[in-house]
Amino acid sequence: MPTDHEPVLRSAVTLLLRRPASSMDEIARAAGISRATLHRMFPGRPALITALGGEATAQISRAIDAADVDDDTADVPAVLRRLVDHVMPCAEYLAFLYGESSLTGDPELDAAWTLMDERVSALVRRGQENGSMRVDLTAQWVSEALFSFVAAAGWAVHEGRLARRDSARSVAELLLGGATRRPHR
Repeated sequence: MPTDHEPVLRSAVTLLLRRPASSMDEIARAAGISRATLHRMFPGRPALITALGGEATAQISRAIDAADVDDDTADVPAVLRRLVDHVMPCAEYLAFLYGESSLTGDPELDAAWTLMDERVSALVRRGQENGSMRVDLTAQWVSEALFSFVAAAGWAVHEGRLARRDSARSVAELLLGGATRRPHR
């Protein structure tokens, strides 16, 4: 019987956020599959961790596409809000990526992350050029902050400190409250 990897990866990331040292047996139980099935899908923990990293970057990349960040005619703060809305379902994966040091230096993940970060940075730079975003904060830093805020919100939702329904608004308000340009008084 074929098994869809996405629900298994979702179960794994949820468990690993709570208990990073979980065994493959525990991950299989959390996913509702046998240990043998999990090992057929991912021949060991390193393969599972790499798959989680790949799934995370794939989901985030799709979210960036869905938010249409490359539309250079759109209102930048509105696009950033839309991006947060689309990235929030990936928050657990982002929290996992931020905490999983074994993925550091993986060439494929680094390349995917660089491309995603550059697309968001380019959006912020457009906002800086049109006066809607602060110029004293680098575009790279605002991009990094966006992803960090989403990861933090994912963790807070996971731990019950933030309601899932409030998470996107909370991230967007925090980010844009600090990154958008305000007129001088």
